[in-house]
Amino acid sequence: MSRPGGLGRGLSALLPEGEGTSGGVLELQLGAIRSNPQQPRHHFDEEGLEELADSIAQMGVLQPVLVRPAEDGHHFELVAGERRLRAAERAGLETIPAIVRRTEDDALLTEALVENIHRTDLNPLEEASAYQQLLDDFGFSHEELATRLGRSRTAISNALRLLQLAPPVQQMLAARELTAGHARALLAIEDATAQESAAVKVRDEGLSVRATEELVRRLTAEGREQRGATRSGRQTPYEDLQHRLADVLATKVTINGTRRRGRVVIDYAGTADLERLLQILERGTGEPLIEEPPVS
Repeated sequence: MSRPGGLGRGLSALLPEGEGTSGGVLELQLGAIRSNPQQPRHHFDEEGLEELADSIAQMGVLQPVLVRPAEDGHHFELVAGERRLRAAERAGLETIPAIVRRTEDDALLTEALVENIHRTDLNPLEEASAYQQLLDDFGFSHEELATRLGRSRTAISNALRLLQLAPPVQQMLAARELTAGHARALLAIEDATAQESAAVKVRDEGLSVRATEELVRRLTAEGREQRGATRSGRQTPYEDLQHRLADVLATKVTINGTRRRGRVVIDYAGTADLERLLQILERGTGEPLIEEPPVS
């Protein structure tokens, strides 16, 4: 099976040229790559792997794996990219893009990736993918990554949300046909086909971020009217709070019910993301979220 073209420049943009690197991205046979015995992650969410495999089948491998020559001279040892390697196998790929780095020190490679995120002109999707790679390959938490990069946890989480976009919308973002602001607004549209249609409209008509947010509000309101916001056919009284919680938690939040009784559903993407959400909830947001609803 041939590999669809990936998006952006991937790891090659994050690792500087110089001694210890072959330079550029190579296509390596999957069978020539051996797992890293020092891999910090030992559990991989099956559902998440299947989703990544589906994405790779459609769009290719967005971030190359990082390898170094094995001692036998015929194979390569994986330094970073275990999850992508496993997903590529599931997607039926025979080769995977890789960067060969000749070093024994994993810590130096980690620091090189972190430091060069600051210096490299990445598009928003490349930046989000680089963050996800550091989380997956080196076992960072969102808090640790934010500290290392000197950025807020919210900025990291908001960037990672871009990876939830429908693949065609990701391609528009990678091609800089949409900005990150446009893309974050489009995330509120759950249906992938509707999200793509809205993105095309935004691109073709040159809509501003504010106009895009208004378009999304209108489309989502129309969608609620068609399927009914609640069983009683009325819009939830906590619609605004639902959006605010989603912004704070950097994930989809659904509130169903009335002012007297209901439930809150918080989406998460894998074990690491669930732990991130638990940390936020345990720590508190530092600001009031709930305002007294108007008396009906």
